Amino acid sequence: MSSDYTKILLEEHEMPTRWYNIVPDLPEPPPPPLHPGTLQPATAEDFAALFPKALIEQEMSAERYIDIPEAVLDVYRLWRPSPLFRARRLEKLLDTPAKIFYKYEGVSPAGSHKPNTAVPQVWYNAQEGIRKLTTETGAGQWGSSLAFACAQFGLECEIWQVAASYRAKPYRRTMMEIWGGKVHPSPSTVTEFGRSLLAQDPDHPGSLGIAISEAVSEALKHPDTRYALGSVLNHVLLHQTVIGEEALLQLKKVGETPDVLVGCTGGGSNFGGLAFPFLREKLAGRMNPVIRCVEPTACPTLTKGQYRYDFGDTEGLTPLMKMHTLGARFIPEPIHAGGLRYHGMAPLVSHVYQLGLVEAIAIPQTECFTRAIQFARSEGIVPAPEPTHAIAAAVREALACRESGESKVILTALCGHGHLDLASYDKFLHGGMQDLELSDEALAEAMRHVPEIA
Repeated sequence: MSSDYTKILLEEHEMPTRWYNIVPDLPEPPPPPLHPGTLQPATAEDFAALFPKALIEQEMSAERYIDIPEAVLDVYRLWRPSPLFRARRLEKLLDTPAKIFYKYEGVSPAGSHKPNTAVPQVWYNAQEGIRKLTTETGAGQWGSSLAFACAQFGLECEIWQVAASYRAKPYRRTMMEIWGGKVHPSPSTVTEFGRSLLAQDPDHPGSLGIAISEAVSEALKHPDTRYALGSVLNHVLLHQTVIGEEALLQLKKVGETPDVLVGCTGGGSNFGGLAFPFLREKLAGRMNPVIRCVEPTACPTLTKGQYRYDFGDTEGLTPLMKMHTLGARFIPEPIHAGGLRYHGMAPLVSHVYQLGLVEAIAIPQTECFTRAIQFARSEGIVPAPEPTHAIAAAVREALACRESGESKVILTALCGHGHLDLASYDKFLHGGMQDLELSDEALAEAMRHVPEIA
């Protein structure tokens, strides 16, 4: 291949046929989830009302690789393998000797990386005769992905969308409805918990934790209904590893190895999907990249949160998970436009961070959108707000290379396009965006309700 490459493609037969589970390769096993009543390690039976047996087995698996079912691969082939680009025009704009690569997941039907797990989750539920799935969504990438996947396998889909996003991004709701999804603003009048919150504040902005509570409570009411989560859990990160596995093959095609890998972290699925296959290679001594999580200063789970057992939802319906958390009752500011709003971080990402295997930084949203505009004007793609954090971190690294004269290979995942997030860009372009930093007082108040577990 010419040294003047920009777009790196894989053949269809090179698409991964197995997901990678990082747990067997870690120096220490991650702490188990706990039953909220007994505080004992959760068993498969504790998850049975929410997830199908196959996903529970994946959640608790110690197998390094899990085969991807052919029916799932068949849907994956609509967009996978996804392309890896070298951002030559951005490099030129920054006048940097660094090489910047980005794995582009915006080519999926839903425009993000989320179908990588939505498709298998729906398929496994369909195999067990489940009729309907419930879920939550923030900006709408996950909700639209699950609605798309449910349409592929004939399941109903009911979605609770964080109210602030429901009001700000109506076309995300339209996309979910096109694929057959039924969408509620959260908090909603559908559930008792939602009604109680609206009674306190009719204009409640909502949070992902609240939306999870509503979706879980509705799933628990019906034996033919289950719940699907778009991030955080082990099986979700497992499914996303197709991103990193493909990126490894693509970089190998052009003889490159990353020196720095940066990924945006909200719940952790995009980051884990890209980073875990590279962390496997690092732990095996085959490469040595710096691996860095990037989050918003408005929701700094890793950089300001505490590593504690906490609920995944606000009402306290889920098992307790050991993770970096801002507290399940944390409500992000509605004016925060950059996404990545979840109060907790995936237990596996939290664990590898706690072990010192990855780094973490927080970046304010105006810097993220500044770099996103540069990226759009040079590379042509309007990024979703979430990966703007990783773009900003990549630009920081590239500018440091310009100062030092060092040429590094920088890798990130552009986990989706921003075609339905233009309201955020409009706010930025017209001076209506401000930086937000979580105060110590707000953090202390949210953490006050986190269970005290030794």
